[in-house]
Amino acid sequence: MWRLNKVRHKAGQQGGNLDELRLKRRENERALRQARRDRQLVSKRLLLNEDEEQPDVSMDTAPGGHDIVSLLHKLQHSGTEKEAHLKALSKVLRDPSAQLTFIKHENSMHLLVGLLTGSNAQCRLQAVRCLHELSHSSHTNVAPACLPATPYLLTYLSGPSTKFTELCLYTLGNMCPDSDVVREKLLAQGIIPALASCIENQRHTLAVVEAAAFTLSQLLQARDAPEKIIPIVLKSTLPSHLLSVLTPDPQFGLAPAIECAWCLHYLICSTDDNKELLAQGALSQCSSLLVSLGGAVTEGNKEDGIELLIWPLLRCVGNILSSCPEEDLNAQLTDAHLPASLCALVQAYLHTLPALARETVWVLNNLTAHSTEFCSALLTLNLVPGLIQLLPFSQGINTMILRILANIAHKKKEFCVQLMQLGLLSALCATLKMADQEMVIQSLDILFMMTVSSPVVAEEFVRQDGLSLLEVLQYNGAAEMRQRSTYLLEKHLLSYQQHITVDNMPDP
Repeated sequence: MWRLNKVRHKAGQQGGNLDELRLKRRENERALRQARRDRQLVSKRLLLNEDEEQPDVSMDTAPGGHDIVSLLHKLQHSGTEKEAHLKALSKVLRDPSAQLTFIKHENSMHLLVGLLTGSNAQCRLQAVRCLHELSHSSHTNVAPACLPATPYLLTYLSGPSTKFTELCLYTLGNMCPDSDVVREKLLAQGIIPALASCIENQRHTLAVVEAAAFTLSQLLQARDAPEKIIPIVLKSTLPSHLLSVLTPDPQFGLAPAIECAWCLHYLICSTDDNKELLAQGALSQCSSLLVSLGGAVTEGNKEDGIELLIWPLLRCVGNILSSCPEEDLNAQLTDAHLPASLCALVQAYLHTLPALARETVWVLNNLTAHSTEFCSALLTLNLVPGLIQLLPFSQGINTMILRILANIAHKKKEFCVQLMQLGLLSALCATLKMADQEMVIQSLDILFMMTVSSPVVAEEFVRQDGLSLLEVLQYNGAAEMRQRSTYLLEKHLLSYQQHITVDNMPDP
């Protein structure tokens, strides 16, 4: 599995290139989230200056330690030119060797913090840019060196400037993965309530909400997050703020919702019972948004990275379903359209994003495992034939489909007859011939539940020449398949073969 270490994007630029820069930023954000869909990733983000086109510093023109020393000397003694020198310093600090030179130079961080807390607003902005460049460093000893600045960065999160707040957030977020000491200091300095207040106050400022959720996600992915960070987050107002961003209003923007959905995913998969999140309506909110997205996809709207929001929502719903008490499930899931929306997502992404289709059927499996009502909904809404048609597909989709069908068969005897009427027996006759051992074993399990539940089902399977398939498995299959097929034949089905044979005998 590959890891995306750095994604660089621009904060915006006035003039004719604004749309192009926004497009590049969206593409970079998309690459990051596309990587996140398969595993939790710690990443860093670099916001470039507005007037920059090329973020990378080439090896031929990379500044050395002499430039750092010279700029620090100028900053100590210059007056009106401090802003220009800070701007030059932020560019120089893109070079890894310059970053190390800076943190080793005596009083360098003290000088930068002094400019960060000074009265000149432009100098404060450029000082944050310098810290932002340092936070993006690949050297793990750079982030701890920036700790003297973190109390001020947290204080500035309540400031009025969107651009300034966004820079502070991404700087703090970049610092989180590198050091346990940094995370402990930030927690002690109150980063959790600061993020909660920031999202609450900047609720309608998309860039800030996205940056705050990114910073929180960096914290939640730490190794010690389940013990040290997540309990604090769950006791704060952050979960309710995260859920409030999950709105189906397309004008609100996808990016903040995507970041917040990943944060919720990290919270859900790191706790056992999810009582706090269930009480705040996490399952209801995530599933409702999935229903809305399923409707949009059904209407042909698969643009603008909508699948990047579907990924974390599926994981939120799938994981929280496994911990939701069965008696609370119907109260939490009030939208009867959820099964239909999930089936629509499977069909929409089956060929283009089979991994997303597989995650969707996994959620459908967890849903049907806990709810007779949703099993009934699959039958009532005539969604089962579409699922049966997916049994020839591989990549883990067909095995998960069989589990869903097994969930339905297990719930009620009447469901088994309905499954037979919808053509499941003939489909099982095909899966019993597959080379995939797991498929064959699951097919035998479903066949057992169906034939035991109703003589009508057993007789129909015999009429479809199913006994010959079991006989083949009885003598040529693996040990587990031989056991199951032998039990089915000898204990349940041979008597039906004799009965059908007698019925078909001609009159004397």
